[in-house]
Amino acid sequence: MSSRPVRAALLSVYHKDRLAPLVQLLRQHGVTLYSTGGTQKFLEEEGAEVVAVESLTGFPEVFGGRVKTLHPKVFGGILHRRHEAADLAEAESHDIPPIDLVVVDLYPFEETVASGAAEADVIEKIDIGGISLLRAAAKNYRDVLVVSSREQYAAVTELLEAKNGSTDLEDRRQYAAAAFAATSHYDTEIFRYLSQGTAMAGAALRLSEGPATPLRYGENPHQAGTFYGDLAALFDQLHGKQLSYNNLVDVDAAVALMAEFTDGEPACAILKHTNACGVAQAPTLRNAYLNALSCDPTSAFGGVIIVNKEVDADTAAELNQLFFEVLIAPGFAAEALPVLQSKKNRILLRQKPVAFPAKQVKTLLNGIIEQDADRQVELAADFRTVTQSAPTEEEVKALEFAGKICKHTKSNTIVLARAGQLLASGVGQTSRVDALRQAIEKARSFGFDLKGAVMASDAFFPFPDCVEIAGAAGIRAVVQPGGSIKDADSIKAADELGMAMVLTGVRHFKH
Repeated sequence: MSSRPVRAALLSVYHKDRLAPLVQLLRQHGVTLYSTGGTQKFLEEEGAEVVAVESLTGFPEVFGGRVKTLHPKVFGGILHRRHEAADLAEAESHDIPPIDLVVVDLYPFEETVASGAAEADVIEKIDIGGISLLRAAAKNYRDVLVVSSREQYAAVTELLEAKNGSTDLEDRRQYAAAAFAATSHYDTEIFRYLSQGTAMAGAALRLSEGPATPLRYGENPHQAGTFYGDLAALFDQLHGKQLSYNNLVDVDAAVALMAEFTDGEPACAILKHTNACGVAQAPTLRNAYLNALSCDPTSAFGGVIIVNKEVDADTAAELNQLFFEVLIAPGFAAEALPVLQSKKNRILLRQKPVAFPAKQVKTLLNGIIEQDADRQVELAADFRTVTQSAPTEEEVKALEFAGKICKHTKSNTIVLARAGQLLASGVGQTSRVDALRQAIEKARSFGFDLKGAVMASDAFFPFPDCVEIAGAAGIRAVVQPGGSIKDADSIKAADELGMAMVLTGVRHFKH
């Protein structure tokens, strides 16, 4: 039969919140309730009659609760096939009652790891009985409904209410799939924890991200798109339409860039297609925004903006004059929000402090590549002066600033800046010379005088041509990784032009 009534249920949950309405509904339908430990106590406090699992099995909980439900009478009640005469006869001969509903909320392993708990405490949060119950019930979805998360309690209550205490095969199949998704994710997190720092033979990459958020489309309207992850943990969306695939890609780039400017004075970055078209720091957030905007007001149209301070009313008034897609900030002043919310589709995100993964993954060909996130940044202490002229204190600040932006810009890239302000960048060029020429042309087109400015390159100069072109444009100091067999040629060119050059020894390609 496709439709099956729930006559007996096993409930064993870690979190008891949200469970009461489902319990009351099961009581109304006269469902026999089996349970253990804390869940049994909760059910009895709700007024339910409960059959203790140890009464069913004839065996007590042992090893401090590590073994409670692992018994043939429990798993037999879940797994025996109601349409198989032999299974029914065997269940009857062993006095195994059928269990039609299994409700399990697993021990919070992932949360315990995130809390920084000791390893012994983490290991105790590896659920054995619960995950086995979920798998058993999901396997036998033909006869059993499985509930694998407290997020499902309300929906299951509505389902059973609507169908008078019964479920259809398609209902049970859907919840079975969700249960296997839960157990798969759970096992993945355990694997990731236990495999840290180990060299495993035949190691495999295991990823599990959720929940799934369908997007309007992917990069283009003819491509479907889905985001897997918990956006709510990172942002409160205060206004605007749903984030798109391209919005998310740009937001990711914006958040990564602004992570370089968490301390110190107010900062603002404006991004378009993952590259910064304006970055600035200033004593006020309003001025930081205006300086960032002046870098390339043409590209800023329709971009993503991120700031590192609460948006005040003065800044909001300036921002409101520009059409942009997304604004990300750690906070919004009460008087600023109504101004920014005046545009219906404008997306406003309040960013929460969240630790990002130490690894990055990307699909490639018929597989996946993984790498460490680029967390390195080079500051004055990392600079090695290789020219006769050393950079001034102001130039060092500008070189630090330019290097941070360069790290987050598509290769090949050249960044031109002063202390606290991006002047222009050449991004994603096949030639570093082209990147430099693009940056110089952009800077001049928006009225910037490059005399005394600095230049940052994401990789070394294979020839002295970039140094020569930069010197002719007025650039006075350069930061680059070094490492070319012709470094001496670039250094010599800088000396001849009276420029300062520092090497970092660290390349920051971004493909």
